[in-house]
Amino acid sequence: QVQLVESGGGLVQPGGSLRLSCAASGFAFSRYAMSWYRQAPGKERELVASISSGGDGTKYAGSVKGRFTISRDNGKETVSLEMNNLKPEDTAVYYCKGVRGGESYWGKGTLVTVSA
Repeated sequence: QVQLVESGGGLVQPGGSLRLSCAASGFAFSRYAMSWYRQAPGKERELVASISSGGDGTKYAGSVKGRFTISRDNGKETVSLEMNNLKPEDTAVYYCKGVRGGESYWGKGTLVTVSA
C-alpha cells in the first residue's frame, strides 16, 4: 500500500522557520522525483519545490527561492522541506508528491500557518 505521510506543520510567527517531512512507503522511493506543493485557502495548488530521484537536481518556485530548501534521504525514504523567513503568504496546506513516468502519488497534507 502506497503511503506518503507529511508532518511538521504548525503555527509559526512571520520570520520563523519550520521543517516539513514526508515519509514514503509502498513504492520504489529512490526511483521517484519528489515534490512539495501547497494550496492556500481559495487558491489553486501550486508547486513549491522539486528534487530529482537521486537528489542532485532541485527546482524552486520564485516565491520561495532562497528561503526554502528541499532535500531527500533515499535510505530513510523521506523528503524534507526546510522553510526559513516564513511569511504570512506561505500559509497553506503543504503536500508531498512522488512522480515517475505516468505514476504519481500524493500525501494528505500538513497545515502551515504563518501569523503573529
